[in-house]
Amino acid sequence: MHPAAAQWQDLISRFDRWFEATAERYPGVVPCRAGCSACCHGPFDISAADALLLREGLATLPEAVRAGVVARGRALLGRMREMVPEWAAPFDIQAIGDERFDALSDALAAEPCPLLDAEGRCLVYAYRPLVCRMIGLPMLTPSGDTLDNACPIQDHFPAYAALDPVPFDLDALEDRESRSQKAAALTLFGDARHAGYETTIAAVVATG
Repeated sequence: MHPAAAQWQDLISRFDRWFEATAERYPGVVPCRAGCSACCHGPFDISAADALLLREGLATLPEAVRAGVVARGRALLGRMREMVPEWAAPFDIQAIGDERFDALSDALAAEPCPLLDAEGRCLVYAYRPLVCRMIGLPMLTPSGDTLDNACPIQDHFPAYAALDPVPFDLDALEDRESRSQKAAALTLFGDARHAGYETTIAAVVATG
């Protein structure tokens, strides 16, 4: 694995450990499980480091499985380009602006992520983006900020929806995040000034 991708994977794996420890603390309360893909729909933004890590994950898939992922990614990217025809590689969200991307995301909100298999499981779970790891629990940061649980089906699980925000040292992670984004941008574009690059999963899998 590329060192920049490995560094990012190690950093965001902290969310996995935080999530797992919380789920163990509240047995039977947190409904997240393999095959639940309620939050795995619609285009959303991912970073340069996420894109680099996803490429590593795609490379681990058997050729036939990877071909299916690429086909689904191209189909979804094609639908996005129908809405924004001038959007072109490397499909930087900044090129079309947040307002147009938000409209595009709303219009395609029901579309499944191209990385899901027929059972709704993520084919590259260990390589999934940061945002995928943050959904599912409310968070309390050291600075006192609260991040709400973004799970779209939490209303079906009252005890889960009622969980108090769980402490997580997000500030410490964000201090290191900028270095990972610069390293990823340097790898992807040969220029660390592209550290603010954001794209979508479909664009990454469709363009390789």
